[in-house]
Amino acid sequence: MKVTGTFTISAFVPTDVVGDPPISTALPVGIATITKEFDGEITGRAATLFTSAFDMASGAGTYIAMESFEGALGGHAGAFNFVHSATTGGTDRTHEFFLIVPGSGTGGLAGITGTGGLYVDAEGGHHIWFDYEVPGE
Repeated sequence: MKVTGTFTISAFVPTDVVGDPPISTALPVGIATITKEFDGEITGRAATLFTSAFDMASGAGTYIAMESFEGALGGHAGAFNFVHSATTGGTDRTHEFFLIVPGSGTGGLAGITGTGGLYVDAEGGHHIWFDYEVPGE
């Protein structure tokens, strides 16, 4: 089943990296927690752990995000985790990865499996979709 939705970021909180990174690279590494609110065929909220190697001046870098989602997909209510990452040169989005974490579903989303994706449109709107299956459907 495929569902689509939009989301807003209600909180983005950078977190200090504990201790100095033992290896310096050309891109600074950062960690943040993010809170998201979802609308459309996807409703609910997510708590996100976000790690990146990113240059703010050029907009170039790569991120990895682990999300804990609570809400509903196409009327199935519950919670699950999903992970995604992508790379940007500042104006593009490449090397995308998106996966629902197997075994993480609860409630009506118990046993959920699948993939998905997200993008930011030209006006700055955030869009997300899931291609998923739940047992018994």
